[in-house]
Amino acid sequence: MSRKPLAPDTLRVVAQRFKVLAEPARLEVLNALREGPLNVSELSEATGLNQANLSKHLQLLHASGFVTRRRDGLFVIYALADASVFTLCDIMCGQLQRHAAAQVKRLRVAR
Repeated sequence: MSRKPLAPDTLRVVAQRFKVLAEPARLEVLNALREGPLNVSELSEATGLNQANLSKHLQLLHASGFVTRRRDGLFVIYALADASVFTLCDIMCGQLQRHAAAQVKRLRVAR
């Protein structure tokens, strides 16, 4: 199946989005939000990140459109804006499994 190449501007935008996701702590935050909306204290407990560091990650995730936030009294509640990020994670995990299986197969042949 042949697909039309992406425009350079589109590639830059896609690369920027991947750059946001390239930080494991941000993926941990998104993974914690997979269960449902959480406030900063709950996210800190779920991820083990201190609140100052977590707030920086949340700010970037919000600015990039990965999470939404709303105020509830004294708390700010964060939620996933779009769970399709986990489709990307599933695709990558599948690719990693295939790559690892191919490496194991090569090692067995090399014996």
